[in-house]
Amino acid sequence: ELWPGDLEARLATAFNRHYPDESNARNLLQRRQEILNDITDTVGAVFTGLTFGCARCHDHKFDPILQADYYRLQAFFANTRAADDVLLTTPGALEGYQKRLAVWEEKTRDVRSAMNALLEPRRKDIVDELFVKYPPEIQAAIIKPDAERTPIEWQMFYKAKPYLNPDAEEVAKTLKGDARDRHAALKDELEKFAEWHPGELPVGVAMVDANRTAPKTHVLSVGVYDGRLQEVEPGFLTILNPAPAKIEPPRGQDSTGRRAALANWLADPQNPLPARVMVNRLWHHHFGRGIVATPSDFGAMGERPTHPQLLDWLASEFVRRGWSMKAMHRLMVTSNTYRQSSGYQETAAKVDLQNRLLGHFPRQRLEGEVIRDSGLAVAGLLNTRMGGPSVFPELPPGMETRGGWKVSEDPAERDRRSVYIFVRRNTRYPMLESLDMPDTHESCGRRNLTTTAPQALTLLNSKLTLEWAQAFAARVIRTAGPAASQQVEAAYQLAYSRKPDAAEVQTALGFLDRQRHIIAARQGAVLALPTPVPELMDRPAAAALVDLCHMLMNSNEFVYRN
Repeated sequence: ELWPGDLEARLATAFNRHYPDESNARNLLQRRQEILNDITDTVGAVFTGLTFGCARCHDHKFDPILQADYYRLQAFFANTRAADDVLLTTPGALEGYQKRLAVWEEKTRDVRSAMNALLEPRRKDIVDELFVKYPPEIQAAIIKPDAERTPIEWQMFYKAKPYLNPDAEEVAKTLKGDARDRHAALKDELEKFAEWHPGELPVGVAMVDANRTAPKTHVLSVGVYDGRLQEVEPGFLTILNPAPAKIEPPRGQDSTGRRAALANWLADPQNPLPARVMVNRLWHHHFGRGIVATPSDFGAMGERPTHPQLLDWLASEFVRRGWSMKAMHRLMVTSNTYRQSSGYQETAAKVDLQNRLLGHFPRQRLEGEVIRDSGLAVAGLLNTRMGGPSVFPELPPGMETRGGWKVSEDPAERDRRSVYIFVRRNTRYPMLESLDMPDTHESCGRRNLTTTAPQALTLLNSKLTLEWAQAFAARVIRTAGPAASQQVEAAYQLAYSRKPDAAEVQTALGFLDRQRHIIAARQGAVLALPTPVPELMDRPAAAALVDLCHMLMNSNEFVYRN
């Protein structure tokens, strides 16, 4: 609504589509309400730091949020729908594409008509089977003429549309006998014209408004989707502004303007909430704990700020600097507080045992994603290519998956940064899950930090980390050569970005010597050797170096930010 001509802005709206969605549900009114609830809860917590979700069924018991406020916020999204057909191309490129496509369509008209004649009867059967499963009121909304649909019926139509429009490939798979053989022959004939086809246009997903008229929003009795009470208009917290929001539909767009109004309110310099919430989130990620330790709850049940004046000053600076997060990052990481030593301060601990006042820099364990990326980087295996689709690394042997997990064919793709690992809500990547990966069903303001046996077992015993250690050892040998003392120095430099002190060198050399003799005494044992195996190097010594590298990656210094 704000930047309709900016493709990146349109794609960014798809972030609102991270809600859990029971796509097979036939009660589309209930399904829509569950989606709206998730969006409302998330927007309220993320941008205002308030637990709006507690007001879904009744007035908030602790904070000044009325039940009506919950649905006033929800009304901003009442007319939204998923769009899976956002063309990622310029008007000029589209015009050229359409001309080339027209040529292909003319040359293949007869073949495609024959294929459609085979597919249409089966397509109709498939659609009819799906259609009858919807409740009568949804069926009525689907078959109504466009001009007669109400706003809520348009919502139901768009919810059902993707499932009532199976593509040609999906229908073709259900053909049998002569029809299947005939379709295969026609498909082969169509392939002869492939050189004339301009290819597929790049398409993205987004969230848009269904049209310029939104369905009515009601307060729901105890949150039940069909328990409609009084109607409400889009609006903000009653305690701040009881009047309905001022909304102007954007010119030349089939949209209500509601989300633009909400965005402008959230980014209003006079709004006391979002700026403070956002700078607190940035502080939380730099220091491991926010000035308010409950980043998504600034309400009465949240924790009190440790430095309230600092929080207010940071919020005002954030607005003054044009809401630039980059500027705030720079401000925080160049501060004296951030640049402190993380060493224990006995005097400070006597008055502030938990270091809430930041007498020293708080030591923090790295997130699971960072630990994995660090292991791959030290091993020289990290694939830093950016962009593209998600990847599926190998799973541990014996792990069952729900919904499928097709491992990426290219081994290098499996070693992409963790941000590219596909996130399936009911099959989370096990290494990340053991290291406190957030619950993927809801927004996470702060991660739980646990210390458990599976974490140590994952980093010490998994096939994956052993492979990292083998590649790490090979990298050390390439860097330092055969001399053990130089290998120790190179290993510390690669793993910790520092040189070992004299005591550490002696400890490591002693370990290598003892481990070499232990390994050499194991007649016929399978050795974990550097990958690739270095030529002419003593095999027990090479295996001992792998064990040293494995140990370095399992140390506190490797998995903690110092």
